[in-house]
Amino acid sequence: MRFIQLPARKVSPGGEQIREQEITQPVDLCMTNGRLNPEAVGWTRTALHRSNLRGWGRNKRFEYWSISVPEGIFSVNISHHDYRANVSVTFWNKTSNTELRQGGNTWLPRHRGISDPRDKAPMHATRRDVEVTLTPVGLDTLLDATSSRIRLSLRIEAEPGHESMGVVVPWTERLFQYTKKDNCLRASGMATVDGIEYPITPQTSSAVHDRGRGRWPYFTFWNWGAGSGHTEDGRKIGLQVGGKWTDGTPSTENWIRVDGRLHKISEHLDWQYDPKNWLSPWTITGPTTKIEFVPEHHLHHLFNRWIVMSRADTCFGRYSGEVALSDGGVVRFSNIAGHVEEVQRRW
Repeated sequence: MRFIQLPARKVSPGGEQIREQEITQPVDLCMTNGRLNPEAVGWTRTALHRSNLRGWGRNKRFEYWSISVPEGIFSVNISHHDYRANVSVTFWNKTSNTELRQGGNTWLPRHRGISDPRDKAPMHATRRDVEVTLTPVGLDTLLDATSSRIRLSLRIEAEPGHESMGVVVPWTERLFQYTKKDNCLRASGMATVDGIEYPITPQTSSAVHDRGRGRWPYFTFWNWGAGSGHTEDGRKIGLQVGGKWTDGTPSTENWIRVDGRLHKISEHLDWQYDPKNWLSPWTITGPTTKIEFVPEHHLHHLFNRWIVMSRADTCFGRYSGEVALSDGGVVRFSNIAGHVEEVQRRW
């Protein structure tokens, strides 16, 4: 199996269906020469990819968590991109619509702090007064983060039988990405911001996890969205959608989880929104997918150092729509809490 450079292109209006392979056995992400293992291209219901990245320079490894609570949203990130590492913990206050961000970049870092998740070893990263530790405990994760203004001590819980999708997106045999997206997770514990304590309970929280291991091109551009809640007939669902960065490849990161069971959406979805007005409605459509997202809040983040740039425009709001499943059923939902984003990177 040979990969070629896939040019960026716009997906036709209404999206495009593709065929994707489900992987059911453990598989190495890379071959011994460091190039993409063709057998790794596909998607999984559990974490089966061994992220054996090799070499130095373009490798990307990251763990991102977002925890929604009534007062706002906490996020934690540790990442290592060979020449740059990032450790951060943030809190977006829903009432004041302000964001407190702690942490930042370390250039030419010595220690990675991010292991292959299948090793079940704790992941630990620090930068000045910011420290983050992620400890797997069965299906759960212990999340501890400290900074001068934010402290988190949480247990992120998954229900028995909970499925989460992993997928490998191949741009070429040298450039590729493994991503594992998860939602419908619950958190318990305590968060403290500027001395104010926020007790966090599974009944009032929702957590999202984004894991990445791969080797990226210099410029990337993507959409990502996730939400969790219940269908109109009371079933528990998780929604995961993405676009642009997967266009032109044989893979997507799109799925819907119904009562813990994943249903793959093998479509390159068409995203429509107004970058001049982020709070106007977004539509996300495909042959079997009709989704509308109505934003309530918008956050803008920009880091620009000429060669290295990161821009993110993220909106929090509500999903409504429907997805037709491969078994003939249709999942309809409304007022599902979640987020969407547009991101540009040069790195």
